[in-house]
Amino acid sequence: MKVVRLASEIDFDGWRLAARALRSAGTQPQDVIWTVDGEGDLFGEEARQPGAGPPAFTVPRAFVDLAQEVVMHRSGERFALLYRLLWRLGDAPELLDLASDPDVARARDMARAVSRAAHKMKAFVRFRLVEDAAEETYVAWFEPAHRVTQATAPFFQRRFANMCWSILTPDVCAHWDRSRLSFTPGADPADAPREDALEEYWRTYYASIFNPARLKTAAMQREMPKRYWRNLPEALLIPELVATAEARADNMVRQQPTEPSRRVVRQAQRLSRDGSFEEGAPATLEEVAAGVDFCRRCELWRDATYGVAGEGPGKARLMLVGEQPGDQEDLAGRPFVGPAGRVLDEALEAAGVPRAETYVTNAVKHFRHELRGKRRIHQTPSAGHVSACRWWLDAERRIVRPRVIVALGATAALGVFGKPVAIGKSRGQALQLADQAQGVVTYHPSYLLRVPDAETKAQAYAAFVEDLKFAWKLAG
Repeated sequence: MKVVRLASEIDFDGWRLAARALRSAGTQPQDVIWTVDGEGDLFGEEARQPGAGPPAFTVPRAFVDLAQEVVMHRSGERFALLYRLLWRLGDAPELLDLASDPDVARARDMARAVSRAAHKMKAFVRFRLVEDAAEETYVAWFEPAHRVTQATAPFFQRRFANMCWSILTPDVCAHWDRSRLSFTPGADPADAPREDALEEYWRTYYASIFNPARLKTAAMQREMPKRYWRNLPEALLIPELVATAEARADNMVRQQPTEPSRRVVRQAQRLSRDGSFEEGAPATLEEVAAGVDFCRRCELWRDATYGVAGEGPGKARLMLVGEQPGDQEDLAGRPFVGPAGRVLDEALEAAGVPRAETYVTNAVKHFRHELRGKRRIHQTPSAGHVSACRWWLDAERRIVRPRVIVALGATAALGVFGKPVAIGKSRGQALQLADQAQGVVTYHPSYLLRVPDAETKAQAYAAFVEDLKFAWKLAG
């Protein structure tokens, strides 16, 4: 019986060296015991001698890649399983193509579990600012399902290259000082800092994007398993959000758009003629609301439920312009009532901007989408759609006469400024408009919904709040 002592739980190089020597010596898989003692002494002299066993043979690259994944699994059988596969590959080079083979299936299951653990680590690590540190430093505590910390750390190195950070886990700790990635032995949860102010931003953001109408609890728990909840600041909100989801969804369905008076509707019908509204510009917001339902200036009306006009006071210092109605806005006939609207509401509250004192509208008044089964998938309006609908946006601007107009995203900026605007380069500036209003550009709330990385998402949300603060201050 041969005993192989590996240097660490993920000592792939040590396993590979030992397995090659054992295979060359003709040592059967059942005659090998694999263990980890941390000393790095792989095995005795007798195991290093090739002996008169089978001739050396090559293995497919796919096996090496599979083995590197499997080694990170927490199963105690992983090294023995890999050596058994290595032994069998000598007589069956196509073994890995047999998905029904028990050893192959088990190894591939382990590799998939390791891949999922790495994905969850990228998604659920939450950094906290270390108070009273000599320089700005962030620390996160994480408990990965498998030993993926060292393999995943380069992802965080690339993503947060300009930030000093440490990720503490029970297995090993990763550290980045802006120039070198290093690892130290595992740590204890008590070593991680307590929550910081960024976590309140993150909870506010998470609550605002939670869509009660599309809640699927089982699917949510598959994507965000409960084992990770204790390290996620937003997990504190989940039980209440789930418990109130049905009532919130019912409330959204019951809300109906405000109907214009019959007189205004009849006037809109007369003025529309062929739907172009070339004559008779609306003089009130009620006329705008009635008119957009009869607008035929582009083809988007054909597949929309409602034309969605703006909403807010007739005279507002601040106007917020989005891209177009979304799925829920199209059904409700009101702007910003869906997931993006909840992000906007939370951000306005965080910025100290009363939504009731702002006028909220869109550059395009009908929902552009494509059908995929029963789902309506958002499509970005074209420049032609924006140009056709500017007639209505200009009418709203003329009636409301805002001091500041905030363009939420690139499509809105095209509608407000009449030309493409680079959002990243133009944020935080006051841009003069022809009607003497000041223009401000920032992200669209739906962009924040699409940011895949949690930390980047929180930073973008904080920047969005700052832009709204700037616009409100500019509006006086």
